[in-house]
Amino acid sequence: MNRAERPPLETNEAHIQYLDGDFRILRPGSFVRCGVTGKSIALDELRYWSVDLQEAYATPQEKLTRIGAKLKK
Repeated sequence: MNRAERPPLETNEAHIQYLDGDFRILRPGSFVRCGVTGKSIALDELRYWSVDLQEAYATPQEKLTRIGAKLKK
C-alpha cells in the first residue's frame, strides 16, 4: 500500500492512552468513540474520559452514567 492508497486521516479512529488531566496519542487519528454510546468524538472536542476504564465520553452525563453503573457492581 502506498501513500495514495491510504484512507484519509479524518476517517481513522485514534488509539489513546488516557492519563490524569491529559492523554497520549498512541495511534494517530481524528476521533475516538464514546465508551457508553459509541458516538464519534473529535480529538479537539475530547474533554471527558476515565483513566481507570481507559475510555472516552462524549458528555459529562455519559461519564456519570458509566460511573453509576460501576458503583452498582
